[in-house]
This record gives sequence, C-alpha cells and structure tokens, in this order.
Amino acid sequence: MSESNLRGINLSIALVHHPVYDKNRSIVATAVTNLDLHDIARAARTFGLHRYYVVTPLEDQKKLASRIVEHWQTGFGSSYNPKRKEALDLVRITGRLEDVVQDLEKESGRKVKIVATGAKGNSVNIAFDEMRKLLEDATQPYLLLFGTGWGLADELLHCADYVLEPIRGAGTYNHLSVRSAAAIIMYRLLG
Repeated sequence: MSESNLRGINLSIALVHHPVYDKNRSIVATAVTNLDLHDIARAARTFGLHRYYVVTPLEDQKKLASRIVEHWQTGFGSSYNPKRKEALDLVRITGRLEDVVQDLEKESGRKVKIVATGAKGNSVNIAFDEMRKLLEDATQPYLLLFGTGWGLADELLHCADYVLEPIRGAGTYNHLSVRSAAAIIMYRLLG
C-alpha cells in the first residue's frame, strides 16, 4: 500500500443529508443522488479513505442508495465494472450521524474526532496543513462531514472538534457541488 493510502486509513467521510439547510436556511433532508454516491466513493477509494457513510433519515432514500450500491457490489455492475465495485465497497448507508460515530468508535476503540466542512470561513477554522499533520497519527480516527443542500446545520458545526477552512476560488462565488468539494478536500489532505 502506498504512503498516501496508509495516511488515509484513519479518515472516513460522511455525506450528511440531514440536518442541512435549504436556500432559505430552513433545516431539511435532501435527496440522495447517484452522482454523489459514485463520484465521492471513487475519490474516497483513490485517496485511501477508510469508509464513506451516506447519512439520511429518509427510508425511501436509504432504500434507493442501497439499491444503487448493491447493483455495483453484488449485482450485474460488480462484474461489469470491478473498479466501481471496489470504490462502492467503502459505502455504508445509515440514518443517523450518531450511528456512524458509534460504528467507527467500536471498530477503532477510540473516540472519533469530527471535522466539519463548509463554504463559509470563521475564526475557529483549522487550516488544511494543520489537518494534514493531525492525520499523521494513524491511531486516531477522524470523520470528515460534508453537507448537502446549502450546507451542514449549525448544530453539526458546533459539535465538531474541528471546522476545516473553506475552499477558496478565484473570486467571490463559492458554491461547489459536494462531490467537487469532497474531491478537492481529499486531495488537499491526502494527495
């Protein structure tokens, strides 16, 4: 296994569909998308992440995500595109973020450090370079949270151990798709 894959083993990600904001800053549950499942799983596998959780409380959305993942893990897709199967093997679907944390803590025997992401900066942000250094401790599990819709609810930002600095573009526009932001962040932390 390459050095970058070894560094990534202690890092998992969660794509959070609730609680997140809509454009009016109301708390909502967003829909699971096929593109987010595939593209984030492929980036997670590329950068050697431990696991990719999809968090939605909506039963119909959990069923949809499970059907998509099963197609690539055990259905026709597993033999049609083995690379996609390998990426989607990282995916776990759950209804609550608390279940993700419990799963990782049970597996590692250590308290998980939660790192939230978002497009807005604030005074408590941790820089990418600082986060890279923290990830060097392969025994400490970290969970990186990505919000769908218009971002993670403040309650998730407040309970995080760290809030990662936002990605800055060339101008003032800052509304990347979550799959683009996830790939850029994985690259900046583990590439």
